[in-house]
Amino acid sequence: MKRISVLFFMMVLSVSTSVWAQVPFSKQATYNKMRQVADWQIADFNTNQRHDDVNWANAALYIGMADWAQLSDKVDQYEVYYQWLDSIGRRNDYQLGRKIYHADYMAVGQTYMALYEKYQVPEMLWHIQARLNWIITHPSHYSMQLDESLPHTCDRWSWCDALFMAPQVFAHMYTLTGDKKYIDFMNQEWLTTYKLLYDKNEHLFYRDTRYLGKRETNGKKIFWGRGAGWVAAGTANLLRILPVKDKNRKFYEEFFIENCTRLAALQCADGYWHASLLDPESYPSPETSATGLITYALAYGINAGLLDQTKFLPVVIKGWQGMLKAVDPSGKLGYVQPIGADPRKVTRDMTEVYGVGAFLLAGCQIYQMGK
Repeated sequence: MKRISVLFFMMVLSVSTSVWAQVPFSKQATYNKMRQVADWQIADFNTNQRHDDVNWANAALYIGMADWAQLSDKVDQYEVYYQWLDSIGRRNDYQLGRKIYHADYMAVGQTYMALYEKYQVPEMLWHIQARLNWIITHPSHYSMQLDESLPHTCDRWSWCDALFMAPQVFAHMYTLTGDKKYIDFMNQEWLTTYKLLYDKNEHLFYRDTRYLGKRETNGKKIFWGRGAGWVAAGTANLLRILPVKDKNRKFYEEFFIENCTRLAALQCADGYWHASLLDPESYPSPETSATGLITYALAYGINAGLLDQTKFLPVVIKGWQGMLKAVDPSGKLGYVQPIGADPRKVTRDMTEVYGVGAFLLAGCQIYQMGK
């Protein structure tokens, strides 16, 4: 019996090694490229800041930067990226955005919590916990039918991007405190969004209720690339937080596998996921925010043992190769679709902070695969 087990292990190891041998990226090259992109972005942020410190767009950058800071600190004992993030936290007193219920205004909390994991400073959590406690004891009962002309329309997670922004804050507070009220609230709201916006035939999320029934030029349903990326990457981040034995984990793992399988099939020949997932011909330009987020999710799935290496690794390789092509010699990431609620045209000169956040999230997972 023991001999059979040893032989089986050797066979699995052999297959695994042969699959990983396909990865054409070295750890050092991946690390160097991430540093170049991160340094360009910090320099641009410090001189040409486009958004308020705690805006969701910057929060998405910080989430990727926190992963990069952890990697850089581990590899080179280089703490400057943690220090940059903490300088932003300190000048904002580690506070969230002004709208109490709005998911976009909670996203920065994910970075404060990453900083807390590093420095163990209680003040980093005070405002987050106070906000979450208020929301749980005074839950919004506003409609899930999104109407941006109304003041409280985003009090619920009524658009798919919200699944990247807020659930992870509740889940992380649960793991830090052991208080189940945080995870119970998160599950309740996540499932409400899922039941409303997830198309079980397409295995994709609509952006919000305004897109139910709408069609692209080619007659297909409208699912935008970055919206899908927010969901996939957000679910990956949630799985990284949830304990392995948590009773809720099985549902999120099953959803993640189903969703990632669909997304892998929608990658275009150039390695990118374009602005519109089902009508890429109408949006032929590369789109790196969607591609970075989806590549990150798929790479995480492989590294975590949730996605089959043989099937998904070629998709990840093509996605990362596409991301690298979009970085110019200075370290600027291009082809980032601008802020908006639906697919839009994009050019090489367009960049945005959340695209860099996605690049860094993906790069840290690619680094784990490198030789």
